[in-house]
Amino acid sequence: MVATPPPVHRSAAAQAALEKALTDGFAAVPFHHLLGLEVIHQTPSSSQIRVRMRPDLMGNVLHRRLHGGVTATILDAAGGFSICVAMAEKFCDEDMEQLSHRFARVGTIDMRIDYLHQAQGATFVATGTVLRLGGRIASTHMSLANEHGDIVATGAAAYIVS
Repeated sequence: MVATPPPVHRSAAAQAALEKALTDGFAAVPFHHLLGLEVIHQTPSSSQIRVRMRPDLMGNVLHRRLHGGVTATILDAAGGFSICVAMAEKFCDEDMEQLSHRFARVGTIDMRIDYLHQAQGATFVATGTVLRLGGRIASTHMSLANEHGDIVATGAAAYIVS
């Protein structure tokens, strides 16, 4: 019987540095910055992205609704970010430079959005949950809720990861 080596894990300091690097990398994307997207939670199985309503994000000014394109973008960002966090866990023996090369290959290949309710509110949080992280393709489920917990949209996406 061959013994399996124990899994490699990062030290608490290395994990904190990685999480900061992931959050900083997300914030450095110009389009994320333009929309005001911010990471508020990350684990290897899910992540959360927040956006605060602003007049320039409205699709319907009369009813103060978030634009459908902004909704789709937030969901896509949450799904993609959750994949990166899961990859960082899966490849925990790699340093940030190696992981950055992996992250650079991540891209959306298919996404479906279901708009469930009028996207009205002051703050919206998108949750991306990793369903499967394969060698070439990753799948996620996403949801977007307002500050009252009303789910205004859900999505499912596939991402290329190799």
